[in-house]
Amino acid sequence: MKKRRESSTSLSFLDCICCGFGAIILLFILSMGATTQTIRKSKSELDRILQERLAALGTLKAQKESLSGELNVAETALEQILKEIATLEALIATLSEQIQNESSGQEELITKIKSLQQEVAVMQTETELPQLDATTPIGVPVESNYVAFVIDTSGSMRDPRTDMLWDYVFRKFDEVIRAYPEVKGIQFLDADGRFILGRASGWLDDSPSTRQAILQAVRRYQIFSNSNPVPGIVRAVRTLHDPSNPDMRMGVYVFGDEFTETAESVLDRLDRLNPPGEDGKRPITINGVGFPNLLRSGFSLGQSGLKFANLMRELTNRHGGAFIAVTD
Repeated sequence: MKKRRESSTSLSFLDCICCGFGAIILLFILSMGATTQTIRKSKSELDRILQERLAALGTLKAQKESLSGELNVAETALEQILKEIATLEALIATLSEQIQNESSGQEELITKIKSLQQEVAVMQTETELPQLDATTPIGVPVESNYVAFVIDTSGSMRDPRTDMLWDYVFRKFDEVIRAYPEVKGIQFLDADGRFILGRASGWLDDSPSTRQAILQAVRRYQIFSNSNPVPGIVRAVRTLHDPSNPDMRMGVYVFGDEFTETAESVLDRLDRLNPPGEDGKRPITINGVGFPNLLRSGFSLGQSGLKFANLMRELTNRHGGAFIAVTD
């Protein structure tokens, strides 16, 4: 009896256990359907959120690319502005330097003006020129029987529209030639010492045809000389004067407007080439005709014009001639 009672109890316990497990399994199976539905809904919601986030991320990437492009444009504009600022600073520095240089130039110009004023004052108080023959149309002596003309044919003596001598320069040249109705010999050189009419190096016979030819040659002379008449004067004195001819009374006319060298060395050189004789007179008379081409063009160029006037005034005074200044 005891053995049957123990066996019955064990079977009942197993039945209970099995029923419990079955209930649990049933509950688990029943709950699986609801959980799956929830999971599906959650997955769908997560997919939706993921798509929204991906769309937002795409928008952000597009905005980033747009902002990067704008940033590049802004950086390029900034670089351009910095370059312009550097250029303006350099320009300001250059202008400041120019202003400073101009201020220094003005002071130097004032000093030159004072120096030239003193030079003009000295020139006005120096020895007067010899008395001139008032009956001559050019205001200089015309007693020479051999006459050489030295003509500055540089750019300042020419009309820039035609490249020929200024009209009033040519008129004065023609006027001086006409003041000598007849001479034994005549010759024409440019400031560099080149003979203008042909290749002749001696005296030309004076005749109407010669005068007509020289007027045309001077008018159309195309060779530009330097603005320094000294080489022409020296060659005329050396090659044209004949000491063995007692009847020669040679005269030199210098037509010019500019001189840039030192007057003292030129004066000393011509003193040696044309020394005075026993009677105190020099064998060659030197006359000068000055033109205001540079004096009227601006003070910065006017100093060389004053140097020419000063040289010719002293040179003609020493060599028995006269210097006249022509006004346009």
